[in-house]
Amino acid sequence: MSPKIRVLIVDDIAETREHLAKLLSFENDIEVVGAAASGEEALPLAAKLQPDVLLLDINMPGMDGIATAEQLSATLPTSSIVMMSVQGEPDYLRRSMLAGAREFLVKPFSADELSAAIRQVHQREQQKLGNMAAIPVYQNGQSSTNGERRKRGRVVTFFSPKGGVGRTTMAVNTAVAAATEGQRVVIVDASLQFGDVGVLLNMSPKNNTVADVVRELGTGETDTIESMIIDHSSGVRVLLAPPSPEQAELVTPEHVTAIVSALRATHDLVVVDAWPWLNDTTITFLDNSDVIVALLTLEISNIKNLRQFLELVGTLGYKDDKVRLVLNRADSAYGIRLQDVESSIGRKIDHTIVSDGQTVVYALNRGVPFVMGNKQARVSQDVIKLARLVSEPRAPGEPATANLPAQTAQRKPLLAWR
Repeated sequence: MSPKIRVLIVDDIAETREHLAKLLSFENDIEVVGAAASGEEALPLAAKLQPDVLLLDINMPGMDGIATAEQLSATLPTSSIVMMSVQGEPDYLRRSMLAGAREFLVKPFSADELSAAIRQVHQREQQKLGNMAAIPVYQNGQSSTNGERRKRGRVVTFFSPKGGVGRTTMAVNTAVAAATEGQRVVIVDASLQFGDVGVLLNMSPKNNTVADVVRELGTGETDTIESMIIDHSSGVRVLLAPPSPEQAELVTPEHVTAIVSALRATHDLVVVDAWPWLNDTTITFLDNSDVIVALLTLEISNIKNLRQFLELVGTLGYKDDKVRLVLNRADSAYGIRLQDVESSIGRKIDHTIVSDGQTVVYALNRGVPFVMGNKQARVSQDVIKLARLVSEPRAPGEPATANLPAQTAQRKPLLAWR
């Protein structure tokens, strides 16, 4: 029998603590090991009890939930935090995630929602620990198992905290570029509600999508993932998003981990086109990635959002070299310079892609990736270089953080109001 999930409740209202404990008492796999009335009380109690999950109210007098979560994340990194609040504004969600919370519940919530959130964050943490223990030591992209050396598939996720930056276009063309250079490549459309990978590749099947994979996984069939992948004429293989938005709800973080693990085992490169919304499913794709291509353009709202995402990256425990910053439409005359962007975000831009709307839109309307239809174009050459960049680990000693002059870094010409 599996050990119960040990939960510590932190809320300044006694009735709420009692109500939550009562709700969880009906769950056979969950045990409430303690309760605290404040953040100050929670810190030493959590250190003593070492709970698996902390239920933490965001609005408490004295040390509020955000401050408490920040300290608990540092002192108990393997304990998952579920933040609770009567307010569901995006800013509360963002601040909670920055503080280390892995789930956010808006009061009032049902007993099923509560127990499901606890199980989900706990399972994710156990999977994360299990994956870390199971990953062999790699050197130069190779591992040694039972005396045999085999290449480990590399997972590259394209992400932007704001739409309209060309994320899907770059993901598709990068995947095709890598495939044309001899790699075995699969692209996963992880924009599960409104995916456009099929549009860019002129594909529109109603079957063989992520939703079909999920149904097969539900029956315990993991070997059928390969049969759901569609081969495209470019040489890239494709796992499409569900054909209707509501089917996206079928995909859980556990499914994501299983899918990525299976694809990694059979491909040199797994390219993921992720939805620009940091829900649990998207974060699981990011967790399972070797490289996150963070895409931005020379627009101040994009730069602001990316800066916030980079703040979150450290909270999620990612190393600096996991994130590659790519500036799309880099030569557009928007009044913002590359140096301004680097100064604002405190990181060097790893790669730039030229602006070529005519080539890109023409390729999109034809359903033929521009790295195939117009390989000699400057934008195609930039994407081919990007494919090579993300296919290999960062060179030893290559900095991930901008070496900016002190006065430049302090000036913050952009986003100075934050």
